[in-house]
Amino acid sequence: MRMVDLIRKKRDGLPLTKEEIRFFTEGYVSGVIPDYQAAALLMAIWFRGMDREETAELTFAIRDSGEKIDLSGIDGVRADKHSTGGVGDKTSLIVAPIVASCGVKVAKISGRGLGHTGGTVDKLESIPGYRTDLSEEEFIGVVNRTGIAIVGQSREVAPADKKLYALRDVTSTVDSVPLIVSSIMGKKLAVGDDVIVLDVKTGSGSFMKTEEDSRQLAEILVDIGKKAGKKIMALITDMDRPLGEYVGNALEVREAIETLKGRGPGDLREICEVLSGAILMLSGFAGTMEEGRTLAKQAVKSGAALRKLREMIEAQGGDPLVTEDYGRFGTAPVECEVPAAQDGYIAAMDTEAIGKASLLLGAGRNTMADRIDMTAGIRILKKTGDRVKKGEPVAVFYTSDRSRLDGAQAVYGQALTYSETGPAPRPLVLGTVE
Repeated sequence: MRMVDLIRKKRDGLPLTKEEIRFFTEGYVSGVIPDYQAAALLMAIWFRGMDREETAELTFAIRDSGEKIDLSGIDGVRADKHSTGGVGDKTSLIVAPIVASCGVKVAKISGRGLGHTGGTVDKLESIPGYRTDLSEEEFIGVVNRTGIAIVGQSREVAPADKKLYALRDVTSTVDSVPLIVSSIMGKKLAVGDDVIVLDVKTGSGSFMKTEEDSRQLAEILVDIGKKAGKKIMALITDMDRPLGEYVGNALEVREAIETLKGRGPGDLREICEVLSGAILMLSGFAGTMEEGRTLAKQAVKSGAALRKLREMIEAQGGDPLVTEDYGRFGTAPVECEVPAAQDGYIAAMDTEAIGKASLLLGAGRNTMADRIDMTAGIRILKKTGDRVKKGEPVAVFYTSDRSRLDGAQAVYGQALTYSETGPAPRPLVLGTVE
């Protein structure tokens, strides 16, 4: 079997067999297949797609490419929540402590930033001292002591995904349904969680731009999870505008802490309550999603959820005082306001462009070797539906490099559409797939 033949086959729109998919994943992990051939196949998949059988086989090949984490040593119901990626999406940092404070065990493996979207691991690493590289023994130990741990993907678990994830990020092959599905579920199925709740984003800031495409993605994800014996459901949520007020690593962690203190923006609170309600329902701690949502609100109001986040930070080597003293994150030395281009309402936001503006400020990666500026990012002052006056600040940029401002401002300015009348309101939760 030759890699060039697999590339040609997929280039011509033909399905790959189970054996061919395994040949590719095993060869790429071992180093026999080089990056340039893997990139060629990824691009062929992006153009030609994969049918459901191919997608399932790629998922299982990624799952089986390394070790699996046995969570049977954790007492209780083990649950995970995963987002397909958005801008300002810091929900894992809020939902995980909420449900853990209600009794669910959260043993979560998260990813880094991908394309214009941020990554939970990158955000957590903005906390001084926080370790995302725990061994399996340490990982399970932290969950048993505190009920919660969030770590990065180790080289041993689904290594095919770790390599492909980084390659997709720099070859413009992120927004492909089979590649998204196999990446998400390959990792999730390598870890022994009982319950999985998926937050499938839709709109300009997500990889799936239409609700129809997002529902198709959600159905495939749920179907594969059910085949693997998981309790699983997906929520389809809006990403036609950034979530919350902040985009950028340390900035988003601060906003997550504020939300756990009951002071977060309304859209972020709503999404986190719904996701928490779904997890608590599937885990058996609530009879319905609405009952679960009520429990989530109580966990925030009582301070239990914030205490759980602090416990996790301390257990993983981080500085728990960041939950009270935000100066410990560091501060970007350069700050700049972005003015509105005209009078009127903000009719629409190209949320992907806003994510790219944050990346240009230093909050993300353009190449696999790039280092992230943890203090860089954006505060969004005005969002879709808000009325503005020309010259009024609509956002604030933060960066360590003043030369980054002009490019980011140009991108952000083009991301906003103005009108004389306000747009029709759009719900945050657009549907569910069970």
